[in-house]
Amino acid sequence: MKEKLRAIRENALKQIENSDALEKLNEVRVNFLGKKGELTSVLKSMKDVAPEDRPMVGQLVNETREAIEKILEETKKKLEAAAREAQLKSEVIDVTLPAKKNNVGHRHPNTIAQEEVERIFIGMGYEVMEGPEVEYDLYNFEKLNIPANHPAKDEQDTFYINKEIVLRTQTSPVQARVMEQGKLPIRMIAPGRVFRADEVDATHSPSFHQIEGLVIDKNVTFADLKGTLEVFVKELFGEATKIKFRPHHFPFTEPSAEVDVSCFKCGGKGCRFCKGEGWIEILGCGMVHPHVLEMCGIDPEEYSGFAFGVGLERIALLKYEIDDMRLLYENDIRFLKQF
Repeated sequence: MKEKLRAIRENALKQIENSDALEKLNEVRVNFLGKKGELTSVLKSMKDVAPEDRPMVGQLVNETREAIEKILEETKKKLEAAAREAQLKSEVIDVTLPAKKNNVGHRHPNTIAQEEVERIFIGMGYEVMEGPEVEYDLYNFEKLNIPANHPAKDEQDTFYINKEIVLRTQTSPVQARVMEQGKLPIRMIAPGRVFRADEVDATHSPSFHQIEGLVIDKNVTFADLKGTLEVFVKELFGEATKIKFRPHHFPFTEPSAEVDVSCFKCGGKGCRFCKGEGWIEILGCGMVHPHVLEMCGIDPEEYSGFAFGVGLERIALLKYEIDDMRLLYENDIRFLKQF
């Protein structure tokens, strides 16, 4: 038995010494110390040893086990250290290299401009309303005092789904829908996407955005419209901004006007930005036509109101001094990340 234990010990130490990986070392542990290992088999055969020899044989078995376990643990530590060192060499990190940055997205210039306009009008007590982009001809034209023979209804200007349904050409239909509800007074703006059959160029697109405003109440005058728009442009472009009204024609307002603002780049002196005129056209407006009020169920003898509309892209182009509208939709990260 003593010779057998010595042979087991020598064999185990030899195999441990020849182990060059932790997996092989674990195999040696199982072969000698596992449930079916060689040393375990010796312990199971203790019943065949004479009773007087069992203490001596048991001591030899324990000494052999301790010797094997000691060498196993020492070899394991050496192999783990070698493996760690090899890993560190293969996974060297150069701490002097620039860190990887997360490319976090942000709001589009159109969204930034829209939220700024909404903030201004919400501060004046307006509600933000929405409506469908696919609209009935009735709301997009008829209820806005645009009759069947009006040029705006030509297919060269408007996308028709069928005779009764169009892609809305403005967000004014939202105003008509709100007026129909009969909840007065009304102070609202309607931002949203609109569609017109335009060729794509630096200032036109078949799909763009508008923000239209509407106020309906008793004793509303053109002076209220003028004061509202003055507050708006000063908040948007700066306190030094001046405003100018030019007579114009819109079917749904009477009287109507185009609104210019003094160039916030040169202060009205004339520059490339304002094409030397000192003024920049920004929006259209006017007093709501009495016939429009009647078609929406509002008595024009008791109520009056004003409306205005501004292109969202135009605000973004002016505010951020962008020369080409197409830049807003080309998704060029070099352009968009500036905002």
